[in-house]
Formats: sequence, structure tokens, C-alpha cells
Amino acid sequence: MLDTTAEQRAQTVLYEFGEALEAADVDRATALFVTDCHWRDLVSFTWNIRTMEGPDQVAAMLRAQLSHVAPTGWQLDPSEAVSEEGGVVTAWFRFETKVGRGYGLVRLRDGRIWTLLTALQELKGHEEAKGPSRPMGAKHGAGKNRPSWREERDAEAAELGYLRQPHTLIVGGGQGGIALGARLRHLGVPALIIDTNERPGDSWRRRYKSLCLHDPVWYDHLPYLKFPDTWPVFAPKDKIGDWLEMYTRVMELNYWTRSTCKSARYDEAKGEWTVIVDRDGEEVTLRPKELVLATGMSGKPNVPNFPGMDRFLGEQHHSSKHPGPDAYAGKKVVIVGSNNSAHDIAAALWEHDADVTMIQRSSTHIVKSDSLMEIGLGALYSEEAVAGGMTTEKADLIFASLPYRIMHQWQIPLYDQIRERDAAFYEGLEKAGFQLDFGDDGSGLFMKYLRRGSGYYIDVGASQLIIDGKIKLAHGQLAEITKNGVLLDSGEELPADVIVYATGYGSMNGWAADLIGQDVADKVGKCWGLGSGTTKDPGPWEGEQRNMWKPTQQPGLWFHGGNLHQSRHYSLYLALQLKARAEGIETPVHGLQQVHHLS
Repeated sequence: MLDTTAEQRAQTVLYEFGEALEAADVDRATALFVTDCHWRDLVSFTWNIRTMEGPDQVAAMLRAQLSHVAPTGWQLDPSEAVSEEGGVVTAWFRFETKVGRGYGLVRLRDGRIWTLLTALQELKGHEEAKGPSRPMGAKHGAGKNRPSWREERDAEAAELGYLRQPHTLIVGGGQGGIALGARLRHLGVPALIIDTNERPGDSWRRRYKSLCLHDPVWYDHLPYLKFPDTWPVFAPKDKIGDWLEMYTRVMELNYWTRSTCKSARYDEAKGEWTVIVDRDGEEVTLRPKELVLATGMSGKPNVPNFPGMDRFLGEQHHSSKHPGPDAYAGKKVVIVGSNNSAHDIAAALWEHDADVTMIQRSSTHIVKSDSLMEIGLGALYSEEAVAGGMTTEKADLIFASLPYRIMHQWQIPLYDQIRERDAAFYEGLEKAGFQLDFGDDGSGLFMKYLRRGSGYYIDVGASQLIIDGKIKLAHGQLAEITKNGVLLDSGEELPADVIVYATGYGSMNGWAADLIGQDVADKVGKCWGLGSGTTKDPGPWEGEQRNMWKPTQQPGLWFHGGNLHQSRHYSLYLALQLKARAEGIETPVHGLQQVHHLS
């Protein structure tokens, strides 16, 4: 290739790519990709969240979708510099489809496309009511008996679910449901959130009192309204609860508290759900077109069924029900598990003079919070990144542009740095008998989280207590619960007044089984996980998070969840899919997830 600038090379490839697509010349378009290419599409081409791997998958997608998508206008974003490092050219670009506007990031290797991200940003004629499209608010002029804003809001709240039906019903009012509700509100989609709690944010307030976010503030913003500059780096759970309650009001969300879904049935002929809701003792029938289960970051708590649990004389509960450490001073507490919750609960109990033993049943990945912030997240989510012009939206797209198949290639060097930096810390843990891992391939926290591997902790202090012997360790599997403690398969018995089961959570489709039926849960398949074949993420390879934020095998049923970052970022793409359906826009889905019966 001629010695041209990186920008010229990027523009040339985009121009040739656009020409080939407009000519419907799939072979010519595919020839612009390297053989080990990855094209990740967020709704714009596939009406799905899908990664095409290799030219054959790219060609198959284009042959199926190109006539529907009709993409045009591939141009570099003039506000972003094109960069080149290690022989890889990286460039931001804009494009349009028949119905929307998109944004993307391309990486070129040897003058051809190596990774490609295409993300739908808005639907033409149905843009979000923000910025230049924001509502006027005031109604200038004169008119008799005009309702005020308050009166209009009160009327809307009174009517929705009774006199008129929501297009989308969101079950679950945590960060996921609230973020999606805000997106839909500003897209003009009538949506209703229902939640069992007394107030928005109570799902956070009800957790153990020492809980704080382990993710930094720059990673955790919600759509439209960022945390203020005075917000702490790690927010206490009650502060998050207050923020979510405020957010629902500021965003004018229709939110029913003290409301429980009793059942849901889908009418294929009508294309709508019949959902029976107990609203604070009143039975209400809702008939939404779309049903979104936003019931948390994971599924239902995994409450174990160990032999002898019924004869234990002390107190036992799952970590999701842990009330905090106050009542346990002087008590012997055994915590089953070694994940984030286990460490947090153990540290708080030690601070309140409990005698704490943690049972580590399998190896656990530990990363110090400051190392995660500075090395793992710092380039995208940090004060320095913001000062350098990195917006939250740009950071989200960069992270989304890393295909899951090869994401570990970026992560392993970061965790190699962390291991070197914190060598003495890890040596101390190992001397204390703690069993460490960095994931199956050494790629650390994010890959373990994305692969749904259990057993990781972002250290905010509990690890030093383990190193110092203040939190005691035991290893092995539980054989049974005795009257006065826990018996391990090694024969060791641990006396206990209290047992805390930090045993994680199941698949989100467990909620679908309870609400709709096991047949629908089986039809949909499991949620989360990539099918990577690593520990606790059995294959076959899916290449995206199973069933999350995209169409499922059950028409009209969607899953939305994850941490604050995922709730913020993917709520846009789920909202655009729901808006398109509300407006009757054709949405031919490519690559609908197949169901594999996973154990």
C-alpha cells in the first residue's frame, strides 16, 4: 500500500465499503475484511446484538439483511482523530440506514477491516426528546382551562394501566428497569415499571448496610443524568437508592411500587401479553405488547439445600437477605462462598467483633480496587480520561467494540501488569492459604464476569484481613449442616451460630419460569454467558450475552439487566428495538439465538 496517512487509509476503506454495500456487491464488501475479522452489530444491521466472525458470517449477514438496511453515508467523524498503533488503524465513523442513523468504530490491519462496530443511535423521525429535540415545557400564549404540568402528570399516572395500556411493561425497578424506562420515556413509548418494593431504590437500601459500589463513579452513570462532580468515587448503597428514587421522579417515569406480577400469558394472534398484577392488594390486568424482565443483575438467589439445614439451631440466610453485622458481635459466623458479597459481609462482621470463617469452595479471582481503577479501567473510566476528552458514551462504545472472542487479548496484558504491581499482596494471600486464580486464561475480572464465572472479589479491604488471619479460611465442599455448625467433606467441622450462604444467583430465566411457565423458560434458554467453554460458561459458543437486550425465542419477551454500566449502555439498544416495534417499523432479525439445553 502507498505510504498514505492513517486517515486517508481509513477513509478509502470506508468509501469502498460503502460503495460495495450500496451496489449490493457482497463479495466486494466481504473482500475488505481480513480472514480473522469480527463485526459486532448493535441493532443497526441485524435488529439484534450479534457478532459475525470471519468473512463467511459477514457475507451471510449481508445477503440476508442488506436490502432491508440500505446503508449509506459512510464517513469518518471529523471531530475524532484517526490513530495508528502497532500497525492497527483505528477510526470513528458515521453512517445511515433506511430507518436510522448509526455510529461505529473500525480497526484496520494491513489495510483491511479487522474489527468493526456498528451501533444504531437513533431512528429517523423518532429521535429522543433531548438536546435540540427537547420539549418546550412552557406553553406560551393564552388559553382557558389549560392543565398544568402537574395536572398532566397526575392524569397520565392515573390512566396508564387502567384507561390505556402501556406498550411496554418492565418488571423490576432497579437500575436496569429505571434506565430502560428513561430511554423509552424520551422516545415516546408508553412504558410502565412495576416493582415489589415500597420506594424506587429500595432494592439497594435493603442490602447489608456496609455495601458500597465496587465500581468507580465514572463507570456508573445512568442515561441523560450523570452523577455530580461531588459524588464519591464509590457510592454507598443507600446513596444509590436515593439517587434512583430521585431519578425516577426527574425522568417522569411511570413506576408502580408495592406491585407483584402474578402471571403472564402471551396471545400469539393478538401479539400482546395478559399480565395479572397485584398492585398493593388490588388486582390489575395489563395488556402490553412487550414484556421486559429487568429483575436484577442475575436471577433468583441460589439458596442451597445441604443435608441437615433443617436441624441447625442457629440462624442461616442467603447473602441477599443479610441484614448487616450489628446483631452478631461475639457470634461465630461461617460464610459459605468467597465472592464479592462474602468478602464484604466478612469484613463488616469482623469490624463488629464477630468470629468469622470463610469457606472457599473453589479458587477466587482477587483484584485490588485501586489497581482495577488505574490499570483495568483508567484509560476509559477515570478522572484523567474525562479530562482528556473521554466521554462516557465514547468509552462505552470503545469497550463494546472489543469482540468477545478476542477481548482477552486486551485484558491479559492488563492483568499481567496488575499481578506484577501487586505481587506482594498476592503472595500474602497465598501464604494465608487463599486459593487464587485469574480466570482460565489469565484474563482477569471482566472476562470472568462476562463468562459468568463465579468467584471474584474487588478488594476494598477484606483481603488484608485474610492475610492477617482476622478472617479465617476453610476449604472444601459442604458435606452437611449439623446442629451446631458446618461439616466439610474433609471431615472438619466448623462451629457456627450463624451461617451466611454467599452462593450466588441463578439464571434470569428462572423469573420467566415463575411468571410465565417453565415451557417458556425452556423455549428461551439460559441468560448470560458467552458459551466460551470456560469454567461455568459451557458451550456452544454464542459470542454475545445469551438473551440479553435482544429478541428471544419467545415473541414479545425481553431480558434487561447487568451492572450500572450495562444498564446504561444497552438500555439504548433495547429501547430502539422496542420503539421500532411500537412504530410498526420492519425489524427483520438476523441470527436469533438458538436454544441449547444447558446444565
